[in-house]
Amino acid sequence: MIPRYLVDFTIDELPAVEKDVIVIGAGIAGLFTAIKAAESGQRVLMITKKSVLDSNTRYAQGGIAAVIAEDDSPAYHRQDTLIAGAGLCAHDAVNLLVHEGPSGVRDLVGMGTQFDRENGSYALTKEGAHSQRRILHANGDATGYEIVRALSEKTLSHPNIEEWDDHFVLDLLTADGECCGVLLQKPDGQRLIVRGKATVLSTGGAGQLYRYTTNPDVATGDGIAMAYRAGALIQDVEFIQFHPTSLCYPGAPRFLISEAVRGEGAVLRNIKGERFMERYHEQLELAPRDVVARAIVSEMEKTKSTFVYIDITHEAADMVKHRFPTIYEFCLTYGLDLTSDWIPVAPAAHYMMGGVKTDLSGETSLKRLFACGEVSSTGVHGANRLASNSLSEAIVFGRRIAGRIAELPPLQAGSVEESPDERRSAHPIHAVVEKRLKLQKIMVRYVGVNRDAIGLVKGVEELQRQLPIFQTVLTRREEFEFGNMLTCALLIAQAALAREESRGAHYREDFPERDDLLWRKHTVLHREHGVTEERIDDV
Repeated sequence: MIPRYLVDFTIDELPAVEKDVIVIGAGIAGLFTAIKAAESGQRVLMITKKSVLDSNTRYAQGGIAAVIAEDDSPAYHRQDTLIAGAGLCAHDAVNLLVHEGPSGVRDLVGMGTQFDRENGSYALTKEGAHSQRRILHANGDATGYEIVRALSEKTLSHPNIEEWDDHFVLDLLTADGECCGVLLQKPDGQRLIVRGKATVLSTGGAGQLYRYTTNPDVATGDGIAMAYRAGALIQDVEFIQFHPTSLCYPGAPRFLISEAVRGEGAVLRNIKGERFMERYHEQLELAPRDVVARAIVSEMEKTKSTFVYIDITHEAADMVKHRFPTIYEFCLTYGLDLTSDWIPVAPAAHYMMGGVKTDLSGETSLKRLFACGEVSSTGVHGANRLASNSLSEAIVFGRRIAGRIAELPPLQAGSVEESPDERRSAHPIHAVVEKRLKLQKIMVRYVGVNRDAIGLVKGVEELQRQLPIFQTVLTRREEFEFGNMLTCALLIAQAALAREESRGAHYREDFPERDDLLWRKHTVLHREHGVTEERIDDV
């Protein structure tokens, strides 16, 4: 059983700080929401477990999707998003995204983000499964970095925003069924309480659950795990997007080779040099990500290889260098030239479509607790995220969250639910690194790109063997992270086992077909009620 809190504590013995809004995490979702809340006069505390520059946003290459071009329309963007989402998108959430995205982009520009321009207007590109050119990018392929740069400069200079780096949020505090703040650990190990009238989770995803991921080290699913422990609803976490093309080369990290490379004409080849996508989908290399990822895994199995190649050598070298400077430079440091070499790639865990269930104001099922960005499940992405919709979602919902927080009445003093005496043993935990690696191997083997009941049952059993860690005294960041990873891994495996069909990024070899009659619904997990299902109304 997963306990209510990671650590034992007594409220009266801990120092306490008061703020209006607590924002946990500092990707685009956290930064943008913090700025918007601060602009409405709220006193905001931003808490990061490392630093502002450590987030998934920073590594987002492709760009941000918004209807800017004359020949594009919200209706087209909506249709592309719904098709990619494979029947699980919430239509009202998608409508908000496509209609409010453009003004969100204008907000980003107003905050100092400099998107690439050509001949006086924004340079727009096209990515997989988009019908129009609507992706704004910055410095070619360093969009995320540019957005984080602009927004973090803004937060640092804002008088209403205070930032605490290197602080680990252990758990959400609740009183009378509402979230009333957080319990956190400072860099020196001391613990304290921060109370706030609203708490915003913008902690990103959980890529580190897998051995190979494009996510940074900090993506350990903390927000989903702490929300689950606090009693919030977790939705659709079986849908994990594996990016089809991450660099797969000895000594190099799993660096993302952006979808936009295929958008500009790159082709995929197996190790025999053969193009293979025509065997899998009529859209070839620009098929939805889940299709491309499974096709690559299938080719790797057929040819007994650990990678395939991405080849853009037939395009003009100047165009490739100009359009993808970051990717070009990165590959070059490992002796690979994007303009003349085929680049070895393989799928890697990239993005989580599900997360903490929210309404259209970003509020979770736990009052005063909000979720924004990858940690949330707003209904925008359905079973498969459309490329570059994630940054748009963060700004659209970040703005809505700030608006909702401004309406909230002050927090009434209620008695915080304390940790029951868990009787934790003080035995030191041996080699968390080892436990983490074991968890990652279980996830890759049983809860990866291809799944089936036998493997998922085995995966759940093996993960459950690790549960005794919750009966020990946890003191270090790595231990807290492992507890959160274990919580998330179990939720994902249980949801994947429950969904007996294939849809979007969730593929069951024992149920290879999509089943709209039985399964056009969400899987919802709750700490006390287990796995439940929720029908979709707007059929």
